[in-house]
Amino acid sequence: MPEINENVVYGRNAVTELLRSGTAVDKLSVRKGEWDSALSEIVALARECGVPVTQVTTDTLTRICGKSSHQGIVAYAAAWEYCELSDILAVGGNEPLILVAEGVQDPQNLGALLRCADAAGVHGVIISKHGGVGVTATVAKASAGAAAHMPVARVSSIPNAIEQMKHAGLWIYGAESGGQPYHKVQMTGPAAIVVGSEGKGLSRLARERCDFIVTIPMHGKINSLNVSCAAAVLLCETAKQRELRKINE
Repeated sequence: MPEINENVVYGRNAVTELLRSGTAVDKLSVRKGEWDSALSEIVALARECGVPVTQVTTDTLTRICGKSSHQGIVAYAAAWEYCELSDILAVGGNEPLILVAEGVQDPQNLGALLRCADAAGVHGVIISKHGGVGVTATVAKASAGAAAHMPVARVSSIPNAIEQMKHAGLWIYGAESGGQPYHKVQMTGPAAIVVGSEGKGLSRLARERCDFIVTIPMHGKINSLNVSCAAAVLLCETAKQRELRKINE
């Protein structure tokens, strides 16, 4: 049986960013044998951070991760530390930008969402405690290291979290069909972008609590985008609008 542990982070980029982030790391396991320069640099960084380093066989690393895409290195992070929504609001200051992922179940999608959020300058991500994946090793790997830098709050009720954000002065933009074209909606102030699960989209309660429903016009044969692709489009548009506003101020 695989020795899969949710607190393992594997892959060179993901492990490097984990170490750089200052997150507590219990130990590092590296494949036995000669190391290339990239692996040697990661090991040196781990030792600088005071992280114990052990050498194990490639088969052992594969057994730990449950797959062979570990790139010869695994870090054992301390239990993943989720933050509170209030912490994210505090980080955002007067103009927070928050990504809300309701019920996202695919670790690859959540990892891609965290990566997009980091690229767009998002202050934090909110995920579902029930019905959605948490921040696991696979998510951290898929995020290409972004998970180590992005505050993540895991809440029991996305609709309640939306209400809390509205009371804090944020405008809530839900990504769903039947709304206004996203490029015609102003998203320059305190904002939260809400995306739904892969199969069902936004729940009824989450949709009802959004101030705006924004839609990405589709010009091809299919009628929707993958959730991480849709979030990337909306977050990039939001980042662009914010930059243009700063230039024009």
